[in-house]
Amino acid sequence: MSHPSPDAHLPHLADVVPAVLTAMGATGFRSEIALPADVTGACVLLIDGLGADLLDAHAADAPVMSGMRGRTLGVGFPSTTAAGLAAVGTGRRSGEHGMVGYTFRLPDTGVVNALTWREHPWGEDLRERAKPERVQPRSTNFERAATAGVRVRVVSDARFADSGLTRAVLRGGRYVGVHAMGDLAATVRSTVAAGGFCYGYHADLDMLGHLHGPGSDAWRMQLRQVDRLVESVVDGLPPGGLLAVVADHGMVGVDAADAVDVDASPALLDGVLDVGGEARARHLYVRDGAVDSVLDTWRSTLADKAWVVTRDEAIAAGWFGPKVTDDVRSRIGDVIAAASGQATLVRRATEPVESAFLGHHGSLTAAEQRVPLLLAHRDLG
Repeated sequence: MSHPSPDAHLPHLADVVPAVLTAMGATGFRSEIALPADVTGACVLLIDGLGADLLDAHAADAPVMSGMRGRTLGVGFPSTTAAGLAAVGTGRRSGEHGMVGYTFRLPDTGVVNALTWREHPWGEDLRERAKPERVQPRSTNFERAATAGVRVRVVSDARFADSGLTRAVLRGGRYVGVHAMGDLAATVRSTVAAGGFCYGYHADLDMLGHLHGPGSDAWRMQLRQVDRLVESVVDGLPPGGLLAVVADHGMVGVDAADAVDVDASPALLDGVLDVGGEARARHLYVRDGAVDSVLDTWRSTLADKAWVVTRDEAIAAGWFGPKVTDDVRSRIGDVIAAASGQATLVRRATEPVESAFLGHHGSLTAAEQRVPLLLAHRDLG
């Protein structure tokens, strides 16, 4: 099965924050997305899991956001939260920021869960042994903006204030921990009104998509609440205020009949030292000399369920962006399997919770790759 590439004609999620900061007049940034020029305060609000296809299919449940619908963005590979937040925070693709999966192998450390910053699946806290600032050493958009004199806030769940991922890709602004939609909206409004820039994050739509499936009743009810959240921020925009709503990935409902349990298939694990990624995007780290045999086995076993490629093939196809640095290259699997259709590559023994999800993301389908850019701006008048 021939493999796809991310749509190079779409603006990338990584381009949004530099474009907004450019619109605010911050020096040192370049805009790839046209935005209003008279912006005095702004927020980039990320709604986890709000795929463009999902929003368009459920526009009646989100009339405010649907009315703001503008361009469609691409998120690149993998289409997962760690990579999406890193793209927003650093302005780079995964081949440069290095968050190449929900889980991935760090040399001399092992397989790391990028969201918990622990050994995967149940290991120790790695914030000292694999310091986030060393794992992702490149300056963030927020550090650069603060240096340019912009007042920067990162507004997200209070639990994530000192997480490894926050330190790796979102450092540089004042972290404001929030607990619910109310204080998220209030903090965003006050930051924009004061002429600052903030990045805001809301996670619950993605969580319900995983648990109940995207488009389920529970997911739709949450989408309605997110629409009210956005409405409350838009209503409070001052003259010169800008709100840009984005997402880190979309999501697909999966079919249990198309699930392959990697842990229960000795043939798929033959020659494989470590398995990373997630159910729709797997990294396989293989024994010396075993790449060809692992590649052949995975391709023949999965047939039309996944695109299976070598590291070099994925890089050449632009999966990780136009540039892959040497330090990031070693984190990418020797073999990569990206699920197609509604298939999943689960690990029921190692990842029992994730393997039971009804909604997944991570791969290269349009439903996972495409996210909306929603804009609201109030003229200075």
